[in-house]
Amino acid sequence: MRSRLATRSARLVLAAAVVTALAATTACGPEDPTENGAAASSSSPSAEGGADKGEAPSGDSAPSETGTSASGSNSTGGAGDKGGSSTGDKSGYGQSCGTNDLDFTVTWEAQPISHYLLTAKAKSGITCYLDVNTPSVSFGSAADGVASPVGQGGEDPIKLSGSSVAYAGINVKTTEGDGGKQFEHVIIATSEEDPNPAQIELPDAPTVDKPIVTNWSTKRDEVIPRIV
Repeated sequence: MRSRLATRSARLVLAAAVVTALAATTACGPEDPTENGAAASSSSPSAEGGADKGEAPSGDSAPSETGTSASGSNSTGGAGDKGGSSTGDKSGYGQSCGTNDLDFTVTWEAQPISHYLLTAKAKSGITCYLDVNTPSVSFGSAADGVASPVGQGGEDPIKLSGSSVAYAGINVKTTEGDGGKQFEHVIIATSEEDPNPAQIELPDAPTVDKPIVTNWSTKRDEVIPRIV
């Protein structure tokens, strides 16, 4: 009789333990997916969504991204400001005329004193100023072929744009006799330091000896070169 009671009691204790274990499992089971699986799935889309939308994370990184954006905007603006000179449209900037900004022509003038008339005009789309009052004129590369300025005429500075022109007069021979050398071209520059002088063909091949040149002027009658 006692053995049956003991056996029954053991069974009851075991059954109670199983029920308790099942209850504990049922209570903990739903919490685990919420703490692990659900939490992981909600944080993952949030992170992916932030990356897709370019959202700045909280903390110190947001000001850093804002600063980079402003810097990029300024850099782009700077490049835009320089775009006009890179395309060759230099109008409105008031820069000095370089030799390669101008087109030159040289014609023979017989009256009232025989001389060559140098005409300068700004190339299309360019506005510039002849800040140096006298052009640099030379024949050949020797020092004795450089034209001396005589200081006649002159406006400082002369604005060249569109159809406006500037003139200078050149007398290729100021000496008596047959001395000198013949040249078919004249070398023109807006200043002695200009790195890109222009070589202009002359209407003929004159004999050059101690040449002279006047200042730039917008009036043709002011650039007739005379020895003073």
